Amino acid sequence: MNRVRCLVFNAALGPLDYKVPDGMMVEPGSVVECPLGPRTIVGIVWEAERLPGSEVPSEKLRPLRGVLPVPPLSAALRRLIEWTADYYVASLASVARMALSSGGALKGPASITEYRLTGGLPERMTPQRQAALEALEGEQATIRELAGIAGVSEGVLRGLVNQGALEPVQVDSDRPYDAARPDFAQPELSEDQREVADRLCEAVRAKSFAPFLLDGVTGSGKTETYFEPMAEALRRGRQVLVLLPEIALTENFLHRFEERFGAAPVVWHSSLKSTERRRAWRNVASGAAQVVVGARSALFLPFASLGLIVVDEAHEISFKQEDGVRYNARDVAVMRAHFEQVPVVLASATPAIESLQMAESGVYEKLDLPSRFGGAQLPSIATIDLTEEKPGAGQWLAHRLVDGIEERLARGEQSLLFLNRRGYAPLTLCRNCGFRFQCPNCSAWLVEHRFTQRLACHHCGHETKQPETCPECGEPDCLVACGPGVERIADEVAERLPQARVFVATSDTLNSPGRAAEFIAQVEAGAIDVIVGTQLVTKGFHFPELTLVGVVDADLGLEGGDLRAGERTYQQVAQVAGRAGRGAKPGEVLLQTRHPEASVIVALAAGDRDAFYEAETEARRHAGAPPFGRWASIIVSSEDDAEAREAAHRIGGHRPQVEDLVIFGPAPAPMALLRGRYRYRFLINARRNVQLQAILRRWLGEIEHPPGVRVGVDIDPYSFV
Repeated sequence: MNRVRCLVFNAALGPLDYKVPDGMMVEPGSVVECPLGPRTIVGIVWEAERLPGSEVPSEKLRPLRGVLPVPPLSAALRRLIEWTADYYVASLASVARMALSSGGALKGPASITEYRLTGGLPERMTPQRQAALEALEGEQATIRELAGIAGVSEGVLRGLVNQGALEPVQVDSDRPYDAARPDFAQPELSEDQREVADRLCEAVRAKSFAPFLLDGVTGSGKTETYFEPMAEALRRGRQVLVLLPEIALTENFLHRFEERFGAAPVVWHSSLKSTERRRAWRNVASGAAQVVVGARSALFLPFASLGLIVVDEAHEISFKQEDGVRYNARDVAVMRAHFEQVPVVLASATPAIESLQMAESGVYEKLDLPSRFGGAQLPSIATIDLTEEKPGAGQWLAHRLVDGIEERLARGEQSLLFLNRRGYAPLTLCRNCGFRFQCPNCSAWLVEHRFTQRLACHHCGHETKQPETCPECGEPDCLVACGPGVERIADEVAERLPQARVFVATSDTLNSPGRAAEFIAQVEAGAIDVIVGTQLVTKGFHFPELTLVGVVDADLGLEGGDLRAGERTYQQVAQVAGRAGRGAKPGEVLLQTRHPEASVIVALAAGDRDAFYEAETEARRHAGAPPFGRWASIIVSSEDDAEAREAAHRIGGHRPQVEDLVIFGPAPAPMALLRGRYRYRFLINARRNVQLQAILRRWLGEIEHPPGVRVGVDIDPYSFV
């Protein structure tokens, strides 16, 4: 090869051709350094026939500057990148960038200097030094990373190094991880579990693409069951990828994994330090990382020898990325398994309707775990009609629910209250003039957080201190909180049941794996009586003493314009209900609702999942909605409202006239202002026979926009704000 085509990471440029200098060895997938003007940029050598490019004469080509010391990206990963870019109407470069997600990993073998506490104390102790010494107990990292952990400046830590309180340690950046042992602790499986595990192990041995839907009720032991095909893959020297929807679930999973395999898996998520990301990436690429447990971005890691993919809680909407490349990790996982020719397991107690339809049509093989492990029973579910059993003034919990918590307190058991709303109250207003606190960057009210004494926007992160007087009329002591968030529910529990030890579990309080581990340990030790939490606590946790679940507002998910509202509400409530009675003691679930006649509430109370799914599937079929039709969104945005509106109408004016395709809009988005950008939306509904992506590319590719306008495409959207 004396000439190659490279995919380069520059959104404005297409593929570029380069000359290969004499003696340089490259192949498709090689990661190379390419000249671009006076700069050097990173590129990936690609098959020329798969990428359009201009046929520049060979004598005009500039030579590559070098090959980076990492294994070439495999053909399977390159095909996945192409498919993802094509299906989600994204650029190849933006998808390929996710495969090279650790810049440090591309620089080759290295060692770094990390620091750790010596146990000694500095001659002069300051408050900052004291805080650093307390925060860094058991930590080892670079000075910059330790400064972030301790919340102090790097200068403070360098002072501790000079005083002998911190010592340098030379570390191999790419040191291998402890080996997982497939036969370390063989579990006792039920007959149902063994049957499912054997079928999955058989698929691993076959080394071919096989998609499975593992449909097991909450508490049926899905994790222990899919651990067996993981062990089979390890015995055969193959790598395993496990996707989890939330970082907060990672710590619980790691503990169970280590008990089974005798070592921790490799972890991959956005909270990793850069040195940890580098080490993980290079071990994955070399094949030394056996099992990777990660968030959705782990899908694009360059596995050397993948043998199995597991998507846990596969119904979760957090597998859908809502910015950048808007992909659904559940669907991309199936495609990666297809290109790698390995089995993929989608595990869930409440599968997505799309997954169930794929199983019904025979594309996925459905495996069932219909009963809880160890003889535990599913909880009883009852509704509390809030129009009849009204809470007292200024209260949000019905008497029957509070009585249930009190009974558990007397028996030494635990309760969980679920409300998918962070903070203290979703709206703060002035009782004197009616002023409402709104985010300056978004069409959203600011949420009061009493723990931090701040008003915060949950969309852009804007925060401000709550004033003592109304900014509009200047009246003091006139600000009132409207509606409940989890902090307000926790306050009510503390007020009505002062003996209860209450913990608020949200992404604010469990924002790192360490904090999640601490929370789990406290619950397991019986140090918490009542957990008040958001959707973060609806999945993955197993607390045997938790026997009561109260859903504070079962109707909340049915509000707004979410086209999947019924399914999402059913999944969320069924998942949180599944936290109750997972041990020997029976569980009870109480749903507070103002609409007990709503089909989703009736199905939940009756425990009739099949009837709900059947009705929801029929409604989707009638509406031509997924999985029977296709949805796509176009989101047009700009910092200037008139510019965004004009661009949206320009796109609308060029709309294609295609049979079996309906285009709604443009219209202002429900969240018309988000992070300082004004937004307009289109919703497209198409039959499955329509070449939707090709139509969108042609339609949008014909139209020029000012530099300030962004046009995003969302295939199979989950968010409609």
